[in-house]
Amino acid sequence: MASRKRLTNAAGEVRELTAEDAKTALPFSSLPAGEQQVLLLLRKRGPQKTPRKVPVSIRLSREVAEGLRATGKGWQGRADDALRAWLRHGETRGKQARAH
Repeated sequence: MASRKRLTNAAGEVRELTAEDAKTALPFSSLPAGEQQVLLLLRKRGPQKTPRKVPVSIRLSREVAEGLRATGKGWQGRADDALRAWLRHGETRGKQARAH
């Protein structure tokens, strides 16, 4: 096994796997039970670092939905930020209106 080609280069980038790599790969079930348990523990997601968001269903116009998605990965978070800012602005206006 010492002659196997490394999976990563000096920069730590994973190289493209070859058919030869696939031939020498072992199935998960062939690993010792202890190693299987450790690997299964590693694949669990850690605790959430920010407050949980709640899934909601919302109906948007086609142009709004397409426009948001066109901004690329992370569009839902950006939409959440925009709505949060809108709510903060609305709360400020509401307080000013009640004060008058």
